[in-house]
This record gives sequence, structure tokens and C-alpha cells, in this order.
Amino acid sequence: MPDSSLIIKILKDEVRPAIGCTEPVAIALACAYAAQLLGEKPERLSVVTSRAIYKNGMDVGIPGTSRRGLNVAAALGAALADPSKGLELLGSIDKKTREAAEKLLETIDIEIGIDGGDEPIYIEATLEGKDHKARALIIGRHDNLVELSLDGEPIKSHGGGPKDLKASGELNEFYKSKILDVVETVEAMDAEDLFFLLEGLDMNLRAAELGASQSHGLGVGHSIQKNMDEGLVAKDFTNLAYMLTAAASDVRMSGERVSVMSSSGSGNNGLTAILPLAALREIRPLDDKTLAKALAISHLLTSYVKHYIGRLSNLCGCSIAAAIGSGSAIAWILEGKEIIPGTINNIIANQAGVICDGAKPGCALKLGTAAMTAVQSALLAKSGTSLKDHNGICDPQVEKSIANLARLSSPGMNEVDETVIGIMRERE
Repeated sequence: MPDSSLIIKILKDEVRPAIGCTEPVAIALACAYAAQLLGEKPERLSVVTSRAIYKNGMDVGIPGTSRRGLNVAAALGAALADPSKGLELLGSIDKKTREAAEKLLETIDIEIGIDGGDEPIYIEATLEGKDHKARALIIGRHDNLVELSLDGEPIKSHGGGPKDLKASGELNEFYKSKILDVVETVEAMDAEDLFFLLEGLDMNLRAAELGASQSHGLGVGHSIQKNMDEGLVAKDFTNLAYMLTAAASDVRMSGERVSVMSSSGSGNNGLTAILPLAALREIRPLDDKTLAKALAISHLLTSYVKHYIGRLSNLCGCSIAAAIGSGSAIAWILEGKEIIPGTINNIIANQAGVICDGAKPGCALKLGTAAMTAVQSALLAKSGTSLKDHNGICDPQVEKSIANLARLSSPGMNEVDETVIGIMRERE
């Protein structure tokens, strides 16, 4: 069974605040690192990203602007030239920085290319000035700077956080654990050690309340809220989970400068892993100790599934990984750990094959469906309805179902990203 101290390390590494979609934000972060090191006015800027980063950043709103595009994110990072706030750096964009970024977009070449081999998260930002050239490289995690170099000479080479765990073998051992062993470890922990997770619920709920009260992005959450107010749909557990999760996604995908708590490197995963539990708390009172442990289960199982399908995947991580996280946590609250495997198989049987076609306003629709599926799958399992035999890619042993899901993603759907990017480029 995993050790409780390892659980805390994983949660603190995987559950972090972010402003804006993490893919363009990560590009801005890499450019900010390079610009800070360059120390002079850039005359040329190039960014090379993996396919997944490129796809996820094309259509999403950029915080601090009314614009979209990876070149906009790169210009903002270069103009800011301050990476100190990490994945929240675009929350500090002011008029001066915005105008400087616009000038860069108008006056210098900004090239965005695709490479990175098989790395799902790869961002190489290179800025050239009159006298110097600076390069920043992010690999593996959206904020995992592995190299900084000036004029070809390494200034900094490191990789903290998750690499420290990998080096000890602890992290890989965690992902080999049985699902119920992970849950049992959380059950045995002191809940107060997990209270830091409650901040993420409050943070994401604020984003949801903003999206419910005002129309942002596609306005999915706001429309569902209106339907509830008019009595067209019930304000029940399932619809409330749908509304809150979609509303927060509306705010985030439109580029509003609102912090959300991410999960496994994704703000949208964080919304889906957390907000169905906020909906349950509104329907049925929950004490902080129960809620903190449920949030830990949700984030840990989200990370567990994403380890297998990929941190950035051909599959929609919210529809599969984060829905499994929140659905399992709901199941645990309602009936205990015994129905978690059935809940997970219900979700996989329902949602397997939902593709990721990039971050965009329409993600609110997928997130709402993911939240609804998480709730319904737990409720079905509670009533005794879950898969008891082989069913497509689902296996009675739930860890095999997750392994099969990984095979569906890769190699099964290896051409999805190329196809999606091709469709996106054709319209340009």
C-alpha cells in the first residue's frame, strides 16, 4: 500500500492553482524565462511545442486579452519577462505589458512550430536580440523548466518536483498500486493533513458562481442555471454538478483572469475532479474531514488514470480521468470503497473514446457531461448497477480496464492529434 507521506507529496505536486488554460500559459512561462535571461529587446521569437500543447492552445482565450492564439501567449510571456508567478503569470498582465506584447506581434517574427518527439509536454522557447540568444525548455510538466541557456551556454539545468519522486522509484510504485489500496491509505490518514485541498474547492466554486451568474464563453453553465430558475430542469445532484462544472469551464475557457485549482496539470481536470463534490455538499451536508478525504481520493485517482492515458492525451482527460476521480470520491462518500470499481467501470463503459480536440469554449459541454457521468455512475453503482463481467474494454478487475483505456489512447488513437490539428489548420 502507498505511504501516507507519499500521498501528501503527490497531492501537493499535482494540485496547484493556475490562471488560464495551462497550455498557452506554459508557452508564456517558457517565453518569460527566456526573455528574463535575454535582458534585451527581442528581435525574433520562436516556440517549438509538442502536438498536444499546440492543439490545446489554438482556440482558447488568453487571460489579460480578448484574443486567442499561441503567438499571443508567447508575446505576452516575452513582454512580461517575469516567470516568478509560475502558471499564474498571466494574472499579472496590465495595460503596459499588453501594449508591449501587441508591439512584438506587429514588429517581430514569432514562429510557432511542432516537434518534441513523443513528449506530450514539450515547449522550447528561443528569443534572439541584437547581441544574445536565450533558450528555455519545459518538459514533462507545464511548469517543469529543465534547461535555460544563453548564447548556447547552459545557465540552469534542473527538474524538480516529480523527478525527485521518480528518482526514488516511489512514484512508479504508487501507480502500480491497486485502486482500493490507494483509497484505504487515504481512509487511514489524519484528515487535517488534507485540509489544504479545501482551498481548491472554494477557489473553483468561485469560478463556477461567476459563470452561473453571468454568461462567459459559450454560456453553458449560465443557461443551465436559467433553466433551473425557470423550473425547466430540476436543481438535483446531477444537474447541479453539470451546471457548476460547465459554468467554471465557461469562465476559464473564455480567458477570464480567474484562478482555479488544477489537477494533474489541467485546470479543467481540476474543475471536474472538484466541483461534483461541491454539488454533493449542497445537496447533502458534508463535514470538512469527509470532504478533504474525498478530494484526496478524487485528485489521486485522476492522477492515477492520467499516468496511464498520458498527461496530455488523445482522449479527453476530463471525460475519463477526472470523471473517474470525482465519481469514485462520490461513491466513497455515499456507500464506501466497495462500489468504487463498479463506478469506474461505469464511467469507462460510458465515456471511453471521447476525444480531446483542444481547449476551447466548447469544453464546457464536455466538462458538464463528465461531471454528470461521474454522478450518475456512482449512483448506479450504489444501486447495484455496474459491470460484473467483461464488457468491451472493461474488465472485472478495474486496473485492467484502466490499462485497456491506455491502449485505446495509444497506440489505438495515435493519429487523432494529427487529424485534429489538420482540421484546425485548414480553416486558417
